[in-house]
Amino acid sequence: MRTANRIRTTLGLALAGVTVALLTGACSMQDAVCGGGEYPVLHVGSAGSACVSDDEEPPKGYARYPEGKVPERVDDKWYTYWETRTLDEDGRTIEIPAES
Repeated sequence: MRTANRIRTTLGLALAGVTVALLTGACSMQDAVCGGGEYPVLHVGSAGSACVSDDEEPPKGYARYPEGKVPERVDDKWYTYWETRTLDEDGRTIEIPAES
């Protein structure tokens, strides 16, 4: 009987550990603004963003976020900040124009 209890306890702890690992891994991947090997870029003059491969420049109409103001996770400080702002053609931060 003692052996059966040890086996159940060991299995229970193993399952709990696997569950925690899976949940933790899924949350951190889900919250990232871009995947591994990518960086986020802003759509110039309007709302919108995209992810670009680390070895590529931003496509036409997009720009890199200003240094130190790059969102890394969904709903982090900079992600929220850029929900209402963008860059103009000269690289200045502006409020996102209201849609007509």
